[in-house]
Amino acid sequence: MIRDIDITRIIVEEFLNDFLKSIEIDVAIVGAGPSGLTAAKYIAEKEKKVIIFERKLSPGGGMWGGGIGYPIIVLKQGYEILEEAGVKCKEKDGYWVANAIEAVAKLVSSAINAGAKIFNGMTVEDVIVKDGKVNGVVINWSSIMEAGLHVDPVSIEAKAVIDATGHDCNVAKIVEKKYGLKTPTGKIEGEKAMWADEGERKTLENTGEIFPGLYVTGMAANAVMGAPRMGPIFGGMLLSGKKVAEMVLKRI
Repeated sequence: MIRDIDITRIIVEEFLNDFLKSIEIDVAIVGAGPSGLTAAKYIAEKEKKVIIFERKLSPGGGMWGGGIGYPIIVLKQGYEILEEAGVKCKEKDGYWVANAIEAVAKLVSSAINAGAKIFNGMTVEDVIVKDGKVNGVVINWSSIMEAGLHVDPVSIEAKAVIDATGHDCNVAKIVEKKYGLKTPTGKIEGEKAMWADEGERKTLENTGEIFPGLYVTGMAANAVMGAPRMGPIFGGMLLSGKKVAEMVLKRI
């Protein structure tokens, strides 16, 4: 016999148990796009406690749609990260090509298998800053935020926070508004027009710590530093995720 209240109890108990184990962590990653998922995998593999907070229901960021909605992604570099996750890649005209749906599914799976957790439908609306360092994130349900309800958020403590929110660089904007950033001008420069080759190169170059305890990866790094966007080519974002993981692991 199926009892409706049994289903309710199991869902609530399981979620709350998971959540309460996740309020004091090593690394909080904001955004479950390709760079955030990659960073989570490499950090979790070193037995660090990693949580990704994704404001949408579905992780994957902009990778799902490939280019103009065709579920194909192209890489010039970093394809080995996909292959390590079990994604089938093929060489074509000096590039590497993969199916976008398979890539997202297996990046999510590899991050979870490494020990990372993903909380979807949650928005980071603020950060915790103590003694001049980011020490965590302040979260609320995305549905509450979108409805404009006056509901107070809750806090998660973390030794490091990674902004992997893509073009919007949402966490960096929060810190910029209140404290300024470690950029040449102390502020977010905004991403420039499409230039895939330069955008890919700059994604890796710009990956790093922009405020004590706050790191940027993927397109968030280019948006903060004023570099070009690169469109539907994803190798730089994967390598950026791996790079930020290595940087964070050295500091926590």
